[in-house]
Amino acid sequence: MDNNSQGSGGLKGGLGGLFGGGGAPEYSNSELAGVPLTGMSPLSPYLNVDPRFLVQDTDEFILPTGANKTRGRFELAFFTIGGSCMTGASLGALNGLRMGLKETRDMAWSKPRNVQILNMVTRQGASWANSLGSVALLYSAFGVAIEKARGAEDDINTVAAGTLTGMLFKSSGGLKSAARGGLVGLAVSGAYALYNNWDHLTGSSPSSRLY
Repeated sequence: MDNNSQGSGGLKGGLGGLFGGGGAPEYSNSELAGVPLTGMSPLSPYLNVDPRFLVQDTDEFILPTGANKTRGRFELAFFTIGGSCMTGASLGALNGLRMGLKETRDMAWSKPRNVQILNMVTRQGASWANSLGSVALLYSAFGVAIEKARGAEDDINTVAAGTLTGMLFKSSGGLKSAARGGLVGLAVSGAYALYNNWDHLTGSSPSSRLY
């Protein structure tokens, strides 16, 4: 009987040493309770891992040398232009539907009326998409050029790009039209910059405004 118990104990010790469980450090519940494990479930008492090695105090992602943690204007330009085109197409289609129904309200529901409404929807959608896409393209081009010229990324680039975009977009109508377009671009870009820096100006955190 004693030989069997000794044999089983030796077998368990051999298997424990084979799988790394023979010389594992043991921690009490109080020691494990003081280890912060952000985003993880409580450890199993049978897990043979030192919990101190699970604490992450460095960045999770490795960035190339010289790369920024946020996207630059050039990377955001594609999203801005595509989103503006899709937004313009959607708004233009709704406006075309409204205009088509208004112009054909005296006609009975028939194929000619449906074709006329469809033509109005596609025409307005393409026009609005072209307009907003052109504005987004000009704004992105001016923003990237100003950022490269100044060597800095701040709200000055945003306001300057918005002003120049409004002036150039309305420049075909003359000097007064270009000036009005520049004022509109200045107002819109200034409001956007003010919105982005509202927490910094008021000295409040973003989460505090939710309550």
